Amino acid sequence: MTTSPIEVRTPFAQSVSVGEDFLSVALIDGRVLLVPLAWYPRLAAATVAERSNWRLIGRGEGIHWPDIDEDLSVAALLAGHGSTETQGSLKRWLETRRR
Repeated sequence: MTTSPIEVRTPFAQSVSVGEDFLSVALIDGRVLLVPLAWYPRLAAATVAERSNWRLIGRGEGIHWPDIDEDLSVAALLAGHGSTETQGSLKRWLETRRR
Protein backbone atom coordinates (compact mmCIF):
# COMPACT_ATOMS: atom_id res chain seq x y z
CA MET A 1 0.00 0.00 0.00
CA THR A 2 1.30 3.44 -0.83
CA THR A 3 0.27 6.76 0.54
CA SER A 4 0.36 10.14 -1.04
CA PRO A 5 2.06 12.95 0.79
CA ILE A 6 -0.28 15.55 2.17
CA GLU A 7 0.58 19.08 1.24
CA VAL A 8 0.07 21.33 4.23
CA ARG A 9 -0.40 24.95 3.32
CA THR A 10 -0.26 27.77 5.81
CA PRO A 11 -3.66 29.43 5.99
CA PHE A 12 -3.64 33.18 5.44
CA ALA A 13 -6.31 35.71 6.35
CA GLN A 14 -7.68 37.91 3.61
CA SER A 15 -10.28 40.00 5.40
CA VAL A 16 -11.75 40.46 8.86
CA SER A 17 -15.12 41.50 10.19
CA VAL A 18 -16.08 41.93 13.83
CA GLY A 19 -19.77 41.92 14.68
CA GLU A 20 -21.63 42.11 17.97
CA ASP A 21 -21.16 38.43 18.81
CA PHE A 22 -18.68 36.93 16.34
CA LEU A 23 -15.31 37.46 14.71
CA SER A 24 -15.31 36.47 11.04
CA VAL A 25 -12.05 35.86 9.18
CA ALA A 26 -12.04 35.09 5.47
CA LEU A 27 -9.05 33.00 4.40
CA ILE A 28 -7.40 33.18 0.99
CA ASP A 29 -8.34 29.53 0.33
CA GLY A 30 -12.05 30.36 0.49
CA ARG A 31 -12.81 29.24 4.04
CA VAL A 32 -14.45 31.59 6.50
CA LEU A 33 -13.79 31.25 10.21
CA LEU A 34 -16.55 32.35 12.56
CA VAL A 35 -15.55 32.41 16.22
CA PRO A 36 -17.34 33.74 19.31
CA LEU A 37 -16.28 37.24 20.26
CA ALA A 38 -16.51 36.16 23.92
CA TRP A 39 -13.26 34.23 23.35
CA TYR A 40 -11.45 37.57 22.94
CA PRO A 41 -12.43 39.96 25.77
CA ARG A 42 -10.49 42.93 24.38
CA LEU A 43 -12.34 42.71 21.09
CA ALA A 44 -15.62 42.24 22.94
CA ALA A 45 -14.94 45.42 24.97
CA ALA A 46 -13.76 47.45 21.97
CA THR A 47 -15.81 50.09 20.20
CA VAL A 48 -17.03 49.57 16.65
CA ALA A 49 -14.31 51.95 15.42
CA GLU A 50 -11.59 50.06 17.33
CA ARG A 51 -12.83 46.72 15.99
CA SER A 52 -12.80 48.08 12.45
CA ASN A 53 -9.20 49.28 12.71
CA TRP A 54 -7.26 46.10 11.99
CA ARG A 55 -4.34 45.10 9.78
CA LEU A 56 -2.93 41.80 8.64
CA ILE A 57 0.34 40.63 10.15
CA GLY A 58 2.86 39.30 7.65
CA ARG A 59 1.16 37.76 4.64
CA GLY A 60 -1.99 37.19 6.66
CA GLU A 61 -0.65 34.82 9.32
CA GLY A 62 -2.27 37.01 11.93
CA ILE A 63 -4.42 40.05 12.62
CA HIS A 64 -3.49 43.11 14.67
CA TRP A 65 -5.83 45.69 16.25
CA PRO A 66 -3.55 48.62 17.19
CA ASP A 67 -6.15 50.56 19.18
CA ILE A 68 -6.61 47.73 21.67
CA ASP A 69 -3.20 46.06 21.35
CA GLU A 70 -4.70 42.71 20.31
CA ASP A 71 -3.01 40.15 18.06
CA LEU A 72 -4.54 36.89 16.87
CA SER A 73 -2.92 34.23 14.71
CA VAL A 74 -4.88 32.38 12.07
CA ALA A 75 -3.37 29.11 13.29
CA ALA A 76 -4.73 29.74 16.81
CA LEU A 77 -8.15 30.61 15.42
CA LEU A 78 -8.19 27.38 13.40
CA ALA A 79 -7.13 25.41 16.47
CA GLY A 80 -9.98 26.87 18.50
CA HIS A 81 -7.79 28.77 20.95
CA GLY A 82 -9.28 31.75 22.75
CA SER A 83 -7.44 34.58 24.40
CA THR A 84 -4.56 33.62 26.67
CA GLU A 85 -4.60 36.95 28.50
CA THR A 86 -4.75 36.64 32.26
CA GLN A 87 -7.70 38.04 34.19
CA GLY A 88 -5.35 40.44 35.99
CA SER A 89 -3.98 41.81 32.73
CA LEU A 90 -7.46 42.20 31.28
CA LYS A 91 -8.67 43.95 34.43
CA ARG A 92 -5.79 46.45 34.30
CA TRP A 93 -6.45 47.11 30.60
CA LEU A 94 -10.17 47.67 31.24
CA GLU A 95 -9.34 50.11 34.07
CA THR A 96 -7.13 52.18 31.76
CA ARG A 97 -10.04 52.45 29.30
CA ARG A 98 -12.31 53.93 31.97
CA ARG A 99 -9.94 56.86 32.59
